[in-house]
Amino acid sequence: MLASLSALSVTGRGAARLAAATAVSALAATAVVGGAGRAAADGTAPRQGGATATMNGLKTYGAAVIHGADGDQQLSAGLFEMSVEGGGMLQTYCVDVHNPTQADAKYRETPWRGTSLGVNGDAGRIRWILQNSYPQVNDLAALADKAGVRGGLTEQDAAAGTQVAIWRYSDDVDVEAADPQAERLADYLEKNARHQREPEASLTLDPPAVSGRPGEPLGPITVHTNAGSATVTPPADAATSGVRIVDKNGKPVTSAADGDRIYFDVPEDAPAGTAALTVQASTSVPVGRAFASESRSQTQILAGSSESTVSATASATWAEEGAIPALSVAKNCAEGGVDITAVNKGDEPFTFELMGTEHTIAAGETRTVTVPLQEDRSYDFTIHGPGGFEQRFTGVLDCRTKGVATAGEATRTLSEPSPVPQGGAVSDTNLAETGSSGVTPLIGGIALTLLVLGGVTLLVVRRKNPTPGD
Repeated sequence: MLASLSALSVTGRGAARLAAATAVSALAATAVVGGAGRAAADGTAPRQGGATATMNGLKTYGAAVIHGADGDQQLSAGLFEMSVEGGGMLQTYCVDVHNPTQADAKYRETPWRGTSLGVNGDAGRIRWILQNSYPQVNDLAALADKAGVRGGLTEQDAAAGTQVAIWRYSDDVDVEAADPQAERLADYLEKNARHQREPEASLTLDPPAVSGRPGEPLGPITVHTNAGSATVTPPADAATSGVRIVDKNGKPVTSAADGDRIYFDVPEDAPAGTAALTVQASTSVPVGRAFASESRSQTQILAGSSESTVSATASATWAEEGAIPALSVAKNCAEGGVDITAVNKGDEPFTFELMGTEHTIAAGETRTVTVPLQEDRSYDFTIHGPGGFEQRFTGVLDCRTKGVATAGEATRTLSEPSPVPQGGAVSDTNLAETGSSGVTPLIGGIALTLLVLGGVTLLVVRRKNPTPGD
């Protein structure tokens, strides 16, 4: 059974929403290292850890009305459900009201700083709402009594009222629930919400990429998780490459707990190469965790979780001499781009080019380079390094909510069902059955156009001596 949901704290309904701050991004990435011509055994590059889920649709909801300069617009408001990759179910509310939710969109657990919540002073209040309303509080009679709702609450009322209260803090909109009971609940939650801290991730690895010379421990990589124990899986070609995952004493590791430090143990005679490990666990994802899509589908915040599969990966790069880079990527919405953090554990500089600018990471140095990107625009760039090193990063920069909908734009929480006409009733529609509306093809077309016309392709180059003044 899904656990009850909790709410995030938020400060003021009227604060302007800026872009979110730096966060490790759920980017698609592949890594290949040449040297001896060997590819990474499992093709996995470091990525943000946690749960990965697929949107199933809006399941428990009522109606809400947004009051705007162009008039009132009615829309559905309530709980979404998502299926977790590897097993598990999630319940979520939306924190991005003016963007549609795309059916079957893929989502990844994401720190607040990787979404609009990161610069939202009221994010903590939203978490309070989640923890003090439906479904975290599933005794609807008690919830109605506390909120002063006469006549009680249905599940649809409770979901709609909770979503409306969240939107008032997440999107800075003038919105109310269509049902009087749901509206009374929304007012109670908004008035009583208090600041709470962002919940910890279900599972992350820090750092997600390391480098060094063969024959020495590469790490440490610290495991952070709320699970009691997590399984550590070595590189797929470990039997032939001889690469092991060990603790600080060199003992092989097959499981890890929160705070444990693990290392790559690479044979001393191994040719230049790379490898990746995976850590996986089963746990409930903490209420209040954000979920961002791999496409332009509205951001969600977790209201409840069953026991779910969570995972994270980390990579290692090694060589006997020369530059030895380790790369990781993070969204930096405050700067309008993505940060590439490059660590060079080699004895020669690592030089690469981004957006026409050459950057040199000296031996033993760590540097972060910000690549400026446009909001909602797809990007695709590849970094090349010595010995055939190659790492590709793709994604979409999605950092802002829209303060108001533009003229003529449909305001929906999902591409289905259709908004309810004023004065009409909300039918108990299963969104998974209704199919997509005309909005979805339009979004897909725009995304494809941006990918073709606006996608960024960057090739990161060679190894050479540092350029003076770089």
